Amino acid sequence: MSGASAHTLQVAEQAFQAFATGLASGDWAAFLACLSDDFTFWFPAGPFKGLNHGKARAEEFFTLASTVFPVGLTLVVQQVTSNPTTVVYEVRSSGTMLGQAYENQAAIAFEIKDGNVCAYREYLGVIFQLGQ
Repeated sequence: MSGASAHTLQVAEQAFQAFATGLASGDWAAFLACLSDDFTFWFPAGPFKGLNHGKARAEEFFTLASTVFPVGLTLVVQQVTSNPTTVVYEVRSSGTMLGQAYENQAAIAFEIKDGNVCAYREYLGVIFQLGQ
């Protein structure tokens, strides 16, 4: 299978940079602007565990992320892999989670359609509970 087109990679890279900025600063506006109207996301733990639908639900999720990581989270890209519709960023993350030092490894997948991110999936190296 071939990789993503230059346009798909460009859309994904712009979205990833906005995503990383959101995690670092708590300002999610640029990332939310990258999302399609039919956006879905999947997360493996906590109150957003499973498949979630819509930009409003995404805004709730990313607002929660900013409260869990109040001084921000830094991402370092380890590898990027793609197919015609999906770009996956393997990252190392570090910061402070709820007052404790935090480091993790994750895969973050952006599915691209019509110049927007239509789906986001995150796979964590360590599964933790954010609550029921």
